[in-house]
Amino acid sequence: MTTEHAAGLLNVPRTNVPNMESGRSGISPDRVRTLARNYGCTDQDLVEALAAMAADRDKGWWEAYRGQLRDDFLDIAELEWHAKRLRLSVTVHLPGLLQTEEHARAVFDAVIPRLPAADVDIRVAHRIDRQQVLDRSEPPALDAIVHEAALRMEFGGPAVARRQLEHLLHMTERDTVTVRVIPFKAGGFPGAGQSVIYAESTVPQLDTVELDSTHGPEFIHTEAQLRKYRAQLDAASSAALSPGASREFIHTLADDL
Repeated sequence: MTTEHAAGLLNVPRTNVPNMESGRSGISPDRVRTLARNYGCTDQDLVEALAAMAADRDKGWWEAYRGQLRDDFLDIAELEWHAKRLRLSVTVHLPGLLQTEEHARAVFDAVIPRLPAADVDIRVAHRIDRQQVLDRSEPPALDAIVHEAALRMEFGGPAVARRQLEHLLHMTERDTVTVRVIPFKAGGFPGAGQSVIYAESTVPQLDTVELDSTHGPEFIHTEAQLRKYRAQLDAASSAALSPGASREFIHTLADDL
């Protein structure tokens, strides 16, 4: 359908359509339904999920950081906030949602190029603020698969590492948080070198994967790619210990510090 035709359906100027498509301007739920109907979208669950997104005009807490951090930092926070379930797999770094402030500070102190103290402070504050998603009245279920290597990394030294492991154990006492450990002896598994956040939405078409990298996060959302990462997380889950055995494993590591 041409831009002119779509604009005519909405009774708006032609330039409004690309601005809506790119997210530079808002769109009402009714207009989402109008476009979906005329575009031939018959998946009503998807249409209503999109309409609900259009209806949510409230600014998130992360907007307070706009202009202080790169937009992709804010994108991660927004992705987590709107997820219904979060599946994580990490090898070296512990999940940001489960880090203590002093652990997070040690992580940001280790980046290249070295950050000024003020920049470290703002990144740490943002990371800790992200964790409020777990304190909501209806938080997303968090299923974290953590490799033993991440548990043994002593960011900030032994005392900081011990308190981080104790915090991890404390978080697993929540009904909505599950942590499972892949020990070294489990050997190799698919995706061993990646940190993955799989954010499940209200409908599978809106699921998103976030991958960490040195140059910043990458967001993936095509069905073929999502299918690959679901399989990868399933394989990692099969290699992991049970939640109970994982807690015992973390207890032992903490006691050794």
